[in-house]
Amino acid sequence: MTRPAPAAGLDEAVAILSRLISFDTESSKSNLELIAWVEAYLADLGIASLRVPNADGDKAALFATIGPPSDGGIVLSGHSDVVPVAGQIWASDPFTLRAADGKFYGRGSCDMKGFCAIVLAMAAHWRDLPLKAPLHILISYDEETTCLGPVDTIARFGHDLPRPRAVIVGEPTMMQVVDAHKAVATYRTIVTGREAHSSKPALGANAVQGACELVHELYAIGAQIAAAGDASGRFDPPASTVHVGTITGGTARNILARECSFHWEFRALPGVPVDLARQKLDAYARDIVLPRMRLTAPEADIVTQTEIEVPGLAPEPGSAAETLALRLTQSNHTHAVAFATEGGRFQAGGVATIVCGPGSIDQAHQPDEYITEAQVLAGLAFMADLGRDLC
Repeated sequence: MTRPAPAAGLDEAVAILSRLISFDTESSKSNLELIAWVEAYLADLGIASLRVPNADGDKAALFATIGPPSDGGIVLSGHSDVVPVAGQIWASDPFTLRAADGKFYGRGSCDMKGFCAIVLAMAAHWRDLPLKAPLHILISYDEETTCLGPVDTIARFGHDLPRPRAVIVGEPTMMQVVDAHKAVATYRTIVTGREAHSSKPALGANAVQGACELVHELYAIGAQIAAAGDASGRFDPPASTVHVGTITGGTARNILARECSFHWEFRALPGVPVDLARQKLDAYARDIVLPRMRLTAPEADIVTQTEIEVPGLAPEPGSAAETLALRLTQSNHTHAVAFATEGGRFQAGGVATIVCGPGSIDQAHQPDEYITEAQVLAGLAFMADLGRDLC
Protein backbone atom coordinates (compact mmCIF):
# COMPACT_ATOMS: atom_id res chain seq x y z
CA MET A 1 0.00 0.00 0.00
CA THR A 2 0.97 3.65 -0.34
CA ARG A 3 3.50 4.87 2.21
CA PRO A 4 2.08 6.91 5.10
CA ALA A 5 2.20 10.64 4.43
CA PRO A 6 3.74 13.15 6.78
CA ALA A 7 1.02 15.00 8.67
CA ALA A 8 2.17 18.33 7.17
CA GLY A 9 -0.65 18.37 4.58
CA LEU A 10 -3.29 17.05 6.94
CA ASP A 11 -4.29 20.39 8.47
CA GLU A 12 -4.80 21.97 5.05
CA ALA A 13 -6.81 18.99 3.80
CA VAL A 14 -9.05 19.03 6.88
CA ALA A 15 -9.58 22.80 6.61
CA ILE A 16 -10.62 22.40 2.97
CA LEU A 17 -12.82 19.43 3.83
CA SER A 18 -14.57 21.53 6.47
CA ARG A 19 -15.28 24.22 3.90
CA LEU A 20 -16.49 21.79 1.23
CA ILE A 21 -18.83 20.06 3.68
CA SER A 22 -20.34 23.41 4.67
CA PHE A 23 -21.88 23.71 1.19
CA ASP A 24 -25.18 21.83 0.98
CA THR A 25 -24.71 20.29 -2.44
CA GLU A 26 -27.39 17.62 -2.37
CA SER A 27 -27.96 16.57 -5.97
CA SER A 28 -31.30 18.39 -6.14
CA LYS A 29 -29.54 21.68 -5.37
CA SER A 30 -27.02 23.94 -7.09
CA ASN A 31 -23.29 23.40 -6.56
CA LEU A 32 -22.28 26.85 -7.82
CA GLU A 33 -21.30 28.27 -4.43
CA LEU A 34 -18.89 25.38 -3.89
CA ILE A 35 -17.51 25.75 -7.42
CA ALA A 36 -16.97 29.49 -6.87
CA TRP A 37 -15.08 28.78 -3.65
CA VAL A 38 -12.82 26.22 -5.35
CA GLU A 39 -12.21 28.63 -8.24
CA ALA A 40 -11.11 31.32 -5.79
CA TYR A 41 -8.95 28.88 -3.83
CA LEU A 42 -7.12 27.80 -6.98
CA ALA A 43 -6.85 31.37 -8.27
CA ASP A 44 -5.12 32.39 -5.04
CA LEU A 45 -2.52 29.72 -5.89
CA GLY A 46 -2.12 31.09 -9.39
CA ILE A 47 -3.95 28.10 -10.92
CA ALA A 48 -6.54 28.91 -13.58
CA SER A 49 -9.71 26.88 -13.89
CA LEU A 50 -12.56 26.52 -16.35
CA ARG A 51 -16.25 26.17 -15.56
CA VAL A 52 -18.28 23.76 -17.66
CA PRO A 53 -21.94 24.55 -16.84
CA ASN A 54 -24.95 22.32 -17.32
CA ALA A 55 -27.72 23.26 -19.75
CA ASP A 56 -29.79 25.01 -17.08
CA GLY A 57 -26.85 26.98 -15.75
CA ASP A 58 -27.55 26.06 -12.11
CA LYS A 59 -24.66 23.59 -11.82
CA ALA A 60 -21.16 23.35 -13.22
CA ALA A 61 -18.12 21.14 -13.41
CA LEU A 62 -14.71 22.68 -12.83
CA PHE A 63 -11.55 21.74 -14.74
CA ALA A 64 -8.09 22.96 -13.75
CA THR A 65 -4.60 22.13 -15.03
CA ILE A 66 -1.35 22.16 -13.07
CA GLY A 67 1.82 21.83 -15.09
CA PRO A 68 2.33 22.02 -18.85
CA PRO A 69 -0.91 22.46 -20.86
CA SER A 70 -0.20 19.40 -22.97
CA ASP A 71 -1.77 16.05 -23.76
CA GLY A 72 -0.79 12.94 -21.81
CA GLY A 73 -1.62 14.10 -18.30
CA ILE A 74 -3.57 12.57 -15.42
CA VAL A 75 -7.11 13.58 -14.45
CA LEU A 76 -8.05 13.42 -10.78
CA SER A 77 -11.84 13.31 -10.78
CA GLY A 78 -14.23 13.87 -7.88
CA HIS A 79 -17.87 14.90 -7.62
CA SER A 80 -19.26 17.79 -5.62
CA ASP A 81 -22.80 16.51 -5.05
CA VAL A 82 -23.92 14.46 -2.05
CA VAL A 83 -26.96 12.35 -1.22
CA PRO A 84 -29.79 13.81 0.91
CA VAL A 85 -29.79 13.83 4.70
CA ALA A 86 -33.61 13.92 5.02
CA GLY A 87 -34.91 11.18 7.31
CA GLN A 88 -31.47 10.36 8.72
CA ILE A 89 -30.59 10.82 12.39
CA TRP A 90 -27.21 12.51 12.81
CA ALA A 91 -25.33 13.11 16.04
CA SER A 92 -24.37 16.59 14.77
CA ASP A 93 -25.08 18.99 11.91
CA PRO A 94 -24.31 17.02 8.72
CA PHE A 95 -23.00 20.17 7.03
CA THR A 96 -20.54 21.06 9.78
CA LEU A 97 -17.34 19.05 10.01
CA ARG A 98 -16.96 17.23 13.33
CA ALA A 99 -13.65 15.63 14.31
CA ALA A 100 -13.61 12.89 16.94
CA ASP A 101 -11.56 9.77 17.63
CA GLY A 102 -9.52 10.02 14.43
CA LYS A 103 -12.61 10.43 12.23
CA PHE A 104 -14.01 13.41 10.31
CA TYR A 105 -17.80 13.41 10.22
CA GLY A 106 -20.04 15.23 7.75
CA ARG A 107 -22.17 14.64 4.68
CA GLY A 108 -19.81 13.93 1.81
CA SER A 109 -16.73 13.50 4.00
CA CYS A 110 -16.26 10.04 2.52
CA ASP A 111 -18.27 10.27 -0.70
CA MET A 112 -16.40 12.17 -1.95
CA LYS A 113 -15.45 15.58 -0.66
CA GLY A 114 -12.61 13.94 1.25
CA PHE A 115 -10.89 13.09 -2.03
CA CYS A 116 -11.55 16.57 -3.42
CA ALA A 117 -10.07 18.13 -0.27
CA ILE A 118 -6.93 16.00 -0.56
CA VAL A 119 -6.45 16.96 -4.20
CA LEU A 120 -6.94 20.67 -3.49
CA ALA A 121 -4.60 20.51 -0.50
CA MET A 122 -1.87 19.15 -2.81
CA ALA A 123 -2.37 21.77 -5.52
CA ALA A 124 0.25 24.24 -4.23
CA HIS A 125 2.79 21.44 -3.86
CA TRP A 126 2.22 20.24 -7.43
CA ARG A 127 2.39 23.81 -8.74
CA ASP A 128 5.96 24.07 -7.49
CA LEU A 129 7.13 20.77 -9.01
CA PRO A 130 8.84 20.50 -12.42
CA LEU A 131 6.01 18.39 -13.82
CA LYS A 132 6.73 16.82 -17.21
CA ALA A 133 3.05 16.00 -17.75
CA PRO A 134 0.04 17.88 -16.40
CA LEU A 135 -2.17 17.05 -13.48
CA HIS A 136 -5.80 17.94 -14.10
CA ILE A 137 -8.40 18.45 -11.38
CA LEU A 138 -12.01 17.79 -12.39
CA ILE A 139 -14.86 18.40 -9.95
CA SER A 140 -18.22 17.32 -11.35
CA TYR A 141 -21.90 17.35 -10.35
CA ASP A 142 -24.86 14.94 -10.33
CA GLU A 143 -22.80 11.79 -9.84
CA GLU A 144 -25.33 10.57 -7.28
CA THR A 145 -28.17 10.82 -9.80
CA THR A 146 -27.02 10.59 -13.43
CA CYS A 147 -23.20 10.55 -13.63
CA LEU A 148 -23.59 13.12 -16.41
CA GLY A 149 -21.57 15.83 -14.65
CA PRO A 150 -18.24 15.17 -16.43
CA VAL A 151 -19.66 14.31 -19.86
CA ASP A 152 -19.43 17.80 -21.39
CA THR A 153 -15.84 18.11 -20.15
CA ILE A 154 -14.90 14.69 -21.53
CA ALA A 155 -16.26 15.71 -24.94
CA ARG A 156 -13.72 18.55 -24.99
CA PHE A 157 -10.67 16.35 -24.37
CA GLY A 158 -8.39 16.57 -27.37
CA HIS A 159 -10.20 19.64 -28.70
CA ASP A 160 -9.96 22.79 -26.59
CA LEU A 161 -8.83 20.82 -23.51
CA PRO A 162 -5.72 18.59 -23.29
CA ARG A 163 -6.35 14.90 -23.84
CA PRO A 164 -5.27 12.92 -20.76
CA ARG A 165 -3.69 9.49 -20.85
CA ALA A 166 -5.36 8.31 -17.64
CA VAL A 167 -8.13 9.15 -15.19
CA ILE A 168 -8.21 8.35 -11.49
CA VAL A 169 -11.74 8.59 -10.08
CA GLY A 170 -11.40 9.09 -6.34
CA GLU A 171 -14.47 7.23 -5.07
CA PRO A 172 -13.91 5.55 -1.69
CA THR A 173 -12.07 2.25 -2.20
CA MET A 174 -9.76 2.32 0.84
CA MET A 175 -7.04 3.26 -1.66
CA GLN A 176 -7.41 -0.06 -3.45
CA VAL A 177 -7.19 -0.01 -7.24
CA VAL A 178 -10.58 -0.78 -8.80
CA ASP A 179 -10.62 -1.57 -12.51
CA ALA A 180 -14.19 -2.86 -12.87
CA HIS A 181 -17.66 -1.98 -11.66
CA LYS A 182 -21.22 -2.65 -12.67
CA ALA A 183 -23.36 -0.47 -14.89
CA VAL A 184 -26.58 0.91 -13.45
CA ALA A 185 -29.81 1.82 -15.20
CA THR A 186 -32.84 3.34 -13.50
CA TYR A 187 -36.38 3.34 -14.83
CA ARG A 188 -39.90 4.36 -13.95
CA THR A 189 -42.67 2.12 -15.26
CA ILE A 190 -46.14 3.72 -15.44
CA VAL A 191 -49.23 1.56 -15.79
CA THR A 192 -52.45 3.28 -16.90
CA GLY A 193 -55.79 1.52 -16.54
CA ARG A 194 -59.41 2.60 -16.04
CA GLU A 195 -61.17 3.48 -12.81
CA ALA A 196 -64.27 1.52 -11.78
CA HIS A 197 -66.09 0.43 -8.62
CA SER A 198 -64.27 -2.48 -7.05
CA SER A 199 -67.51 -4.50 -7.00
CA LYS A 200 -67.55 -4.37 -10.82
CA PRO A 201 -63.95 -5.04 -11.87
CA ALA A 202 -64.99 -5.94 -15.42
CA LEU A 203 -65.89 -2.30 -16.01
CA GLY A 204 -62.31 -1.14 -15.61
CA ALA A 205 -58.68 -2.19 -15.57
CA ASN A 206 -56.75 -2.08 -12.30
CA ALA A 207 -53.37 -0.41 -12.78
CA VAL A 208 -52.20 -1.69 -9.39
CA GLN A 209 -52.85 -5.26 -10.49
CA GLY A 210 -50.95 -4.66 -13.73
CA ALA A 211 -48.03 -3.11 -11.88
CA CYS A 212 -47.90 -5.99 -9.41
CA GLU A 213 -47.77 -8.48 -12.25
CA LEU A 214 -44.92 -6.54 -13.80
CA VAL A 215 -42.98 -6.29 -10.55
CA HIS A 216 -43.40 -10.03 -10.01
CA GLU A 217 -42.15 -10.69 -13.53
CA LEU A 218 -39.30 -8.23 -13.11
CA TYR A 219 -37.94 -10.19 -10.16
CA ALA A 220 -38.31 -13.39 -12.18
CA ILE A 221 -36.32 -11.71 -14.95
CA GLY A 222 -33.74 -10.70 -12.38
CA ALA A 223 -33.44 -14.28 -11.16
CA GLN A 224 -33.07 -15.53 -14.74
CA ILE A 225 -30.31 -13.04 -15.50
CA ALA A 226 -28.60 -13.68 -12.15
CA ALA A 227 -28.50 -17.41 -12.91
CA ALA A 228 -25.83 -16.68 -15.50
CA GLY A 229 -23.60 -15.67 -12.59
CA ASP A 230 -20.33 -13.80 -12.73
CA ALA A 231 -17.85 -15.51 -15.01
CA SER A 232 -15.04 -13.31 -13.71
CA GLY A 233 -15.59 -14.40 -10.11
CA ARG A 234 -14.76 -10.86 -8.96
CA PHE A 235 -18.06 -9.27 -7.99
CA ASP A 236 -20.08 -9.25 -4.78
CA PRO A 237 -22.89 -10.07 -5.32
CA PRO A 238 -21.67 -12.32 -8.15
CA ALA A 239 -24.45 -11.44 -10.60
CA SER A 240 -26.35 -8.66 -12.29
CA THR A 241 -29.20 -7.51 -10.02
CA VAL A 242 -32.73 -6.08 -10.23
CA HIS A 243 -34.26 -3.92 -7.51
CA VAL A 244 -37.66 -2.20 -7.18
CA GLY A 245 -37.40 0.78 -4.84
CA THR A 246 -40.87 2.37 -4.75
CA ILE A 247 -44.40 1.67 -5.96
CA THR A 248 -47.25 4.18 -5.90
CA GLY A 249 -50.80 3.98 -7.14
CA GLY A 250 -54.53 4.08 -6.56
CA THR A 251 -56.85 6.49 -4.76
CA ALA A 252 -59.03 4.31 -2.51
CA ARG A 253 -59.52 0.71 -1.42
CA ASN A 254 -62.78 0.36 -3.36
CA ILE A 255 -61.72 2.00 -6.62
CA LEU A 256 -59.83 0.21 -9.37
CA ALA A 257 -56.68 2.25 -9.78
CA ARG A 258 -56.32 4.29 -12.92
CA GLU A 259 -52.56 4.69 -12.50
CA CYS A 260 -49.74 2.92 -10.71
CA SER A 261 -46.00 3.41 -11.14
CA PHE A 262 -42.88 1.80 -9.78
CA HIS A 263 -39.27 2.93 -9.72
CA TRP A 264 -36.61 0.30 -10.35
CA GLU A 265 -33.00 -0.31 -11.29
CA PHE A 266 -30.78 -2.84 -13.00
CA ARG A 267 -27.10 -3.22 -12.12
CA ALA A 268 -25.33 -5.05 -14.91
CA LEU A 269 -22.02 -6.85 -14.85
CA PRO A 270 -19.46 -5.74 -17.44
CA GLY A 271 -20.43 -7.36 -20.74
CA VAL A 272 -24.15 -7.56 -19.88
CA PRO A 273 -26.29 -5.06 -21.85
CA VAL A 274 -27.32 -2.29 -19.47
CA ASP A 275 -30.89 -2.36 -20.87
CA LEU A 276 -31.31 -6.14 -20.81
CA ALA A 277 -33.88 -6.23 -17.99
CA ARG A 278 -35.82 -3.38 -19.55
CA GLN A 279 -36.00 -5.22 -22.90
CA LYS A 280 -37.38 -8.32 -21.21
CA LEU A 281 -39.91 -6.37 -19.13
CA ASP A 282 -41.10 -4.45 -22.19
CA ALA A 283 -41.76 -7.74 -23.99
CA TYR A 284 -43.74 -9.14 -21.05
CA ALA A 285 -45.78 -5.95 -20.76
CA ARG A 286 -46.52 -5.93 -24.49
CA ASP A 287 -47.33 -9.63 -24.85
CA ILE A 288 -48.96 -10.57 -21.54
CA VAL A 289 -50.12 -7.74 -19.26
CA LEU A 290 -51.31 -5.10 -21.71
CA PRO A 291 -53.52 -7.41 -23.84
CA ARG A 292 -55.34 -8.55 -20.69
CA MET A 293 -55.89 -4.98 -19.48
CA ARG A 294 -57.14 -3.84 -22.88
CA LEU A 295 -59.90 -6.46 -22.87
CA THR A 296 -61.82 -4.16 -20.52
CA ALA A 297 -60.01 -0.86 -21.10
CA PRO A 298 -58.76 -0.35 -24.68
CA GLU A 299 -57.01 2.86 -23.60
CA ALA A 300 -54.81 1.01 -21.07
CA ASP A 301 -51.10 1.57 -21.49
CA ILE A 302 -47.73 0.64 -20.01
CA VAL A 303 -44.77 2.96 -20.47
CA THR A 304 -41.26 2.51 -19.07
CA GLN A 305 -39.26 5.73 -18.93
CA THR A 306 -35.49 5.55 -18.92
CA GLU A 307 -34.09 7.89 -16.28
CA ILE A 308 -30.42 7.12 -16.73
CA GLU A 309 -28.17 4.39 -18.05
CA VAL A 310 -24.68 4.66 -16.57
CA PRO A 311 -22.05 2.51 -18.26
CA GLY A 312 -19.99 0.11 -16.22
CA LEU A 313 -16.22 0.07 -15.98
CA ALA A 314 -14.59 -2.83 -17.82
CA PRO A 315 -11.13 -4.13 -16.95
CA GLU A 316 -8.30 -2.94 -19.19
CA PRO A 317 -5.28 -4.99 -18.07
CA GLY A 318 -2.05 -3.10 -18.53
CA SER A 319 -3.73 0.23 -19.25
CA ALA A 320 -1.93 3.47 -18.41
CA ALA A 321 -4.34 4.10 -15.54
CA GLU A 322 -4.01 0.63 -14.04
CA THR A 323 -0.21 0.55 -14.36
CA LEU A 324 0.15 3.95 -12.72
CA ALA A 325 -2.24 3.25 -9.84
CA LEU A 326 -0.73 -0.15 -9.05
CA ARG A 327 2.72 1.37 -8.97
CA LEU A 328 1.66 4.22 -6.68
CA THR A 329 -0.20 1.94 -4.27
CA GLN A 330 2.57 -0.65 -4.41
CA SER A 331 -0.02 -3.29 -5.18
CA ASN A 332 0.01 -6.15 -7.65
CA HIS A 333 -3.70 -6.75 -8.16
CA THR A 334 -6.93 -4.90 -8.87
CA HIS A 335 -10.45 -5.12 -7.44
CA ALA A 336 -14.04 -4.96 -8.66
CA VAL A 337 -16.97 -3.24 -6.93
CA ALA A 338 -20.74 -3.40 -7.26
CA PHE A 339 -21.42 0.33 -7.05
CA ALA A 340 -21.32 2.57 -10.13
CA THR A 341 -19.11 5.62 -10.65
CA GLU A 342 -18.31 8.19 -13.33
CA GLY A 343 -15.47 5.89 -14.39
CA GLY A 344 -17.53 4.31 -17.14
CA ARG A 345 -18.15 7.75 -18.64
CA PHE A 346 -14.42 8.42 -18.96
CA GLN A 347 -13.76 4.95 -20.37
CA ALA A 348 -16.54 5.43 -22.91
CA GLY A 349 -14.78 8.66 -23.86
CA GLY A 350 -11.68 6.69 -24.75
CA VAL A 351 -9.52 7.41 -21.69
CA ALA A 352 -7.98 4.66 -19.55
CA THR A 353 -9.66 4.84 -16.14
CA ILE A 354 -9.44 3.32 -12.69
CA VAL A 355 -11.21 4.08 -9.41
CA CYS A 356 -9.02 4.66 -6.36
CA GLY A 357 -9.73 6.90 -3.41
CA PRO A 358 -9.72 7.23 0.37
CA GLY A 359 -12.46 6.03 2.69
CA SER A 360 -14.83 3.09 2.76
CA ILE A 361 -17.98 2.82 0.65
CA ASP A 362 -19.57 1.28 3.76
CA GLN A 363 -19.65 4.79 5.26
CA ALA A 364 -21.13 6.46 2.18
CA HIS A 365 -24.77 7.58 2.25
CA GLN A 366 -25.03 6.78 5.98
CA PRO A 367 -25.97 9.07 8.87
CA ASP A 368 -22.78 10.23 10.62
CA GLU A 369 -20.81 9.59 7.44
CA TYR A 370 -17.09 9.85 8.09
CA ILE A 371 -13.59 9.43 6.71
CA THR A 372 -10.71 8.44 8.96
CA GLU A 373 -7.57 10.49 9.48
CA ALA A 374 -5.56 7.44 8.41
CA GLN A 375 -7.34 7.40 5.04
CA VAL A 376 -6.79 11.12 4.52
CA LEU A 377 -3.09 10.57 5.19
CA ALA A 378 -3.04 7.62 2.79
CA GLY A 379 -4.65 9.79 0.12
CA LEU A 380 -2.11 12.56 0.66
CA ALA A 381 0.75 10.05 0.37
CA PHE A 382 -0.67 8.71 -2.88
CA MET A 383 -0.91 12.23 -4.28
CA ALA A 384 2.62 13.10 -3.19
CA ASP A 385 3.90 9.98 -4.96
CA LEU A 386 1.88 10.88 -8.04
CA GLY A 387 3.54 14.29 -8.23
CA ARG A 388 6.99 12.73 -7.99
CA ASP A 389 6.07 10.18 -10.65
CA LEU A 390 5.29 12.95 -13.14
CA CYS A 391 8.57 14.81 -12.64
